[in-house]
Amino acid sequence: MVLKRIFRTVIMGPPGSGKGTVSGRIVKRFGLTHLSSGDLLRANIKAKTGYPRTLAQAETLDGVCSVDRVINLDVPFQTIKQRLTSRWLHLPSGRVYNIDFNPPKISGLDDVTGEPLIQRDDDRPETITRRLKSYENQTQPVLEYYRSKGMLETFSGTETNKIWPHIQAFLSETLFSQNENVVGKA
Repeated sequence: MVLKRIFRTVIMGPPGSGKGTVSGRIVKRFGLTHLSSGDLLRANIKAKTGYPRTLAQAETLDGVCSVDRVINLDVPFQTIKQRLTSRWLHLPSGRVYNIDFNPPKISGLDDVTGEPLIQRDDDRPETITRRLKSYENQTQPVLEYYRSKGMLETFSGTETNKIWPHIQAFLSETLFSQNENVVGKA
């Protein structure tokens, strides 16, 4: 018999660090449900995506639900800048291309429709620099808050594919080390 319980993990990291990719892999590998903290909190309080970014937001999140673990993706800012400035989007479908590792078959055009790709304003170098500085200034106290509570696990690297095995091993141990922590079969 498998015991089930809710296991809440916050995934933190700068814009472009791979939070969406990691959360998708967690869902697929462990059969868990992904709930964006921004989506969850919008039902309870006024919040934007990327929550919690400030210490006050982390404390508010604690008041709404208990967090079991915080995964911090520590990716060098230069790596993130390269990733994001290389990212292009097919707006109607949401398909994302990266000219470095997932380029479109024809430069500047969507593979499926042949329509033009766009680069979001958020993916331009000057905007990225501002976003990264803002992230660093706002979230350092949040990371310290979770570290002081013994909840923070940091995974460093430049590629999600190299960081993922460490996250997977950590979650496997955390989720399946005690029967009361089991949330489902892998």
